[in-house]
Amino acid sequence: MAGLSRFALRRRAGRALALPIVLALLAWSGPGAAQSPPSVENQVKAAYLFKFAGFVEWPDGSFARADSPLQIGVCGNDGLADQLEQMVAGRTVAGHAVLVRRLRRGDLVGGIHILFIGAGERAAVIDMLAAARGQSVLTVSDAEDGIALGCMIAFVVAQDRLRFDVALGQVNSSRLRISARMLAAANRVQGVS
Repeated sequence: MAGLSRFALRRRAGRALALPIVLALLAWSGPGAAQSPPSVENQVKAAYLFKFAGFVEWPDGSFARADSPLQIGVCGNDGLADQLEQMVAGRTVAGHAVLVRRLRRGDLVGGIHILFIGAGERAAVIDMLAAARGQSVLTVSDAEDGIALGCMIAFVVAQDRLRFDVALGQVNSSRLRISARMLAAANRVQGVS
């Protein structure tokens, strides 16, 4: 492995993590997916959130120190936070341990790198997005109109599968960079507004 480039190692890691996502998606998206237990949906969303972390570059200064954890904040879905905590235990992304923080409406999002906001109340989604505005935080939601509200990534169901849409305008204004591979996997990518 000493002869492999950093890119090759990252690609291998991406492939290794892709299989659990595909298996979870297949399990969730079969016939009768609408009746699937919420925990399976949360497992798939947790896998996506963890996978997103490997395909996003944060600007300089986003981490206090070289060994600071990559923090994923979850607001409005404790079941997803539970799944994500189990999934990321002992794992790292680009040398950063991954930490899950449970947030409530009105909490500060300082230090968060990825913020998931559950559909919940529309006002709560708007408040949490406002708290993240102007910061280099990847915002993700499963709210029906998440992109319209200002999220960068919105979970959607397309062809009976959980997928995601990306709003590049919101991403670019945050100084984040999303890899072309992640954009290629998206259900839909909205251009710069």
